[in-house]
Amino acid sequence: MSINPKTQIMKKLILSFVALIASSAAFAQITEIQDLKEVVVSAMNYKYLSAINNQQVAAPIKELERQVATYDLQASDLYQDEYDYYTVSFFIPDGRIVAAYDQNGNIIRTIEKFTNYQLPEALRDALEDRFPNWKIVKDVYRVSYHHKKGEAKKSYKVILENGDKTMRVKMDEMGNFL
Repeated sequence: MSINPKTQIMKKLILSFVALIASSAAFAQITEIQDLKEVVVSAMNYKYLSAINNQQVAAPIKELERQVATYDLQASDLYQDEYDYYTVSFFIPDGRIVAAYDQNGNIIRTIEKFTNYQLPEALRDALEDRFPNWKIVKDVYRVSYHHKKGEAKKSYKVILENGDKTMRVKMDEMGNFL
């Protein structure tokens, strides 16, 4: 039985291609060993992030709070050695955080206000249970953090509407009415 010359050429071409792929993959695995500089990870404002515990809030609010916690005061244009504390404002549409930092970049306190973001599920359920035919017209989420207390005070003010009636309700983050 004789083998067609075109078949022999195709076999050689395919085997050559497979060998080329295998050899290039083998050479790609060789890496040079390099000494890397030491990296120091600092969780400077972890107490703030821990106190606000922002798992139930909207993504834009979480992102802004992360920016506040990771803000590098000493690298900013505001920083001068002569001041004891600095006040920095952070903004997103329908929200802001005003944070006070000490001269080392630690958060001393914050005041936060966000308007018309989706309420946490516990609050929506509590409102639905207590006021079944009312709809949410406006809500304001406020957070006040102070480093000496090590806690964040959170509150929600909600305006409800039912036809021509309007009601204001104040709640904590657990859905308790105040």
